[in-house]
Formats: sequence, structure tokens, C-alpha cells
Amino acid sequence: MIMLKVPYAEKDEAKALGARWNKDSKLWYVPDNVDAAPFQRWVLKGLAPGPAKASGAPAGRVDSYAGKQVVGARYVALEHGCNPFEACPECGPKLAASGWSDARAEVLRIVSGLTT
Repeated sequence: MIMLKVPYAEKDEAKALGARWNKDSKLWYVPDNVDAAPFQRWVLKGLAPGPAKASGAPAGRVDSYAGKQVVGARYVALEHGCNPFEACPECGPKLAASGWSDARAEVLRIVSGLTT
């Protein structure tokens, strides 16, 4: 991610090229999957990228807007990216051991009792 200093008058141009706004730092940035060449005139010099994540950090979805990891109480990392709402012989035991399956069953029981 490359941070940019874009004047307000040029913000629409930067956005059209693919830049995104970071509300916390109040700066524009170039996402990793976008070519940085068109943004060279706005590149903010001397700003180092953020610290790398520790290898022991918990797995989880990263909310790209806020840049914070989102991990719930029943979050289970699934190595092969399957859908936990569909039966999977590889992940079934892991979900059952974590309590995720029991929590899901309880939610479904509660929801099935609701009437609209």
C-alpha cells in the first residue's frame, strides 16, 4: 500500500484511477492490486508502510477499510477455504470440537421458533 497526498481539487481524479481514502490517517492510498505508476505525483515521501503482522497473530478476516482483524468468539480458521455452512468431511470435526457447530445449531433452533 502506497500512501498519497492528494489535493482536494484532485481527489476525483485519484479516485477514478483507483485510489482509496483512509479515514483514520486522512490520506489517500493505492491498494496493493492497483498499478502505482499513475499516482507518482502524489506519492507521500518518507512515510514507511505499517508494521508487519506478527507470525503468531490469530487468523481471521481483515477488514480492508479499517485495516483491523475481525475475529469472533466462534471463529475457526479453515485451511482450504470451505464454506462452514455446507457439510465438509475435512472441517466437520474441527468445527464440532471448537463449539462452532453447537453455537450454529442453537441459533438455528432459536430462529426456527420465530414467527413473522
